[in-house]
Amino acid sequence: MRLLISLASVLLMSACTTSVTQAPVSQPLSLSERPREGMVVTANPHATQAGADVLNAGGSAVDAAIAIQAVLSLVEPQSSGLGGGGFMVYYDAKSKQLTVYDGRETAPAGAIDTQFLTESGESIGFLNAKHSGLSTGVPGMVSLLTLAHADHGVLPWGSQFNNAIALAENGFAISPRLHSLIERFGKYLPKQASEGPTDAYHYFYDKNGQPRVVGSILLNPDYAQTLRRLAQDPADFYRGEIAQQIVAQTSMSPRAGSLSMTDMAAYKAVKRDVVCAGYRGYKLCGPPPASSWLAVGMIAGILESGPAFRPGGPESAVNWQLFADAQRLAYADRDQYVADTEYVSVPVLGMLDSDYLASRAAQLKAGKGLPVVEPGDPWVYESRAASYYGKDATEDMAGTTHFVVVDGDGNVVSMTASVESIFGSARMAGGMFLNNQLTDFSFQPRDEQGQPIANRVQPGKRPRSSMSPTIVLNQADEFVMATGSPGGNSIIAYTAKTLVGVLGWGLTPQQAVDLPNMVARGNKVRIERERASAELVDGLRAMGLTVAESEGENSGLSVVLKDQNGALHGGVDPRREGVIERVVFDQ
Repeated sequence: MRLLISLASVLLMSACTTSVTQAPVSQPLSLSERPREGMVVTANPHATQAGADVLNAGGSAVDAAIAIQAVLSLVEPQSSGLGGGGFMVYYDAKSKQLTVYDGRETAPAGAIDTQFLTESGESIGFLNAKHSGLSTGVPGMVSLLTLAHADHGVLPWGSQFNNAIALAENGFAISPRLHSLIERFGKYLPKQASEGPTDAYHYFYDKNGQPRVVGSILLNPDYAQTLRRLAQDPADFYRGEIAQQIVAQTSMSPRAGSLSMTDMAAYKAVKRDVVCAGYRGYKLCGPPPASSWLAVGMIAGILESGPAFRPGGPESAVNWQLFADAQRLAYADRDQYVADTEYVSVPVLGMLDSDYLASRAAQLKAGKGLPVVEPGDPWVYESRAASYYGKDATEDMAGTTHFVVVDGDGNVVSMTASVESIFGSARMAGGMFLNNQLTDFSFQPRDEQGQPIANRVQPGKRPRSSMSPTIVLNQADEFVMATGSPGGNSIIAYTAKTLVGVLGWGLTPQQAVDLPNMVARGNKVRIERERASAELVDGLRAMGLTVAESEGENSGLSVVLKDQNGALHGGVDPRREGVIERVVFDQ
């Protein structure tokens, strides 16, 4: 059964004044009565269908994830793709174990910490950096998918690409969202060789120089050919003709990068242990740095130790104020400390230490917003020498996707993938958009006091990421919930909102997704104008918070909740084109 969530119907709801119900609990069924079911939630109907088709064909959650990402690379190229990277959190139902697959891009060996600066030390500007070969790191997505498939794939490698190949060769209709992004951001695509490679412009614009209209059919035979090569040998991406195309594109003027075939061949995705935080009796888990999931865990831990929520859940402005200040404290620490742990020391244990979180939570006052927020000192709670760095100067933009898959055996994938900003670097190779992930580094290597910044550019380093795919377990290590979102540095806030909404306020996944997005970072609280009631906004301001009402938020939340009787419930973000597919299997 496919559930299409209508944006119009959601906008008729008042997110903060309408009564809410508790998360659904289905009537108990015996094991013999309950059908085996899976679920796929993505931000695009084609991708959801591809994942469901793979599950129906007997594939695992990882098989479905491969199919989904291959399709998203084609139909949602503004957000993610095989030319980018990501993080997968995988839950194995049999062993009850969680694994992180880290496919974050790496900087080339020739990268230097001043590569985004002029000779006088000024920034070359975000758009100049983005639309360049300087911005592309070694793509990690294909390595991530092959590594996960080797561990948990069921279907033969390559069969997962069938949906994407058919769409690339036969064409797919340009969706309203893709069209709107072409209209808004197409002016930045190079239109002549002096501005850079023009492949993206000719892909999206007709011979009259007009963006292709909604519903027009877009073909991408180059991408179909790339997928066929990968189906035969995924190593071609890093050592063969595909790698050569990627290197050639990044080497073109203006602002050519240093990415080499040696960099490509050296790349390997990495399996890592999850990091976890407790919240209301549950275990929340996500990737370690260079992911920023630590901030999601900190928000939960601060709320756990701080003043209790008032009755009413999302209808209480005080509850939103506490949530906002917990975000501000967590963001302050994340911005200061999180970077690639292979290059800098990050106080991971200290940031999630219960005593440290209690000390941060002690600053919270119900009904009174914090006037100023500064980073804490989690190093005090570590058993090793402290490492301090300069004040961060990183700008990370939104251009990402998130999806969740639960297969018939109860295995789960929560995965966030990205090309960084809209259409990545705007350079294409093999029908794919190449990432601009290196702009996730701090453009300035040192702060005004001359102290090195933790997230500065260094050869081989993974830039800090806001991607925070999350899986929640109960005390028996059984799957409860998976969530995550795109949205640049706002990912942390968006993801935390669903965790608080479902686990803290008793909402359904869809109700939690539909709540107004609120991002509280630094001394400003940003909240969605269309979804937040005037009473909520006024209430937050009356509590001393500086509130900015935004016209919209770029979230794309995908959520699955498993209730206490084993039934699955999905939530999909109406701010994008998401679709939920429930897959019921024969016993």
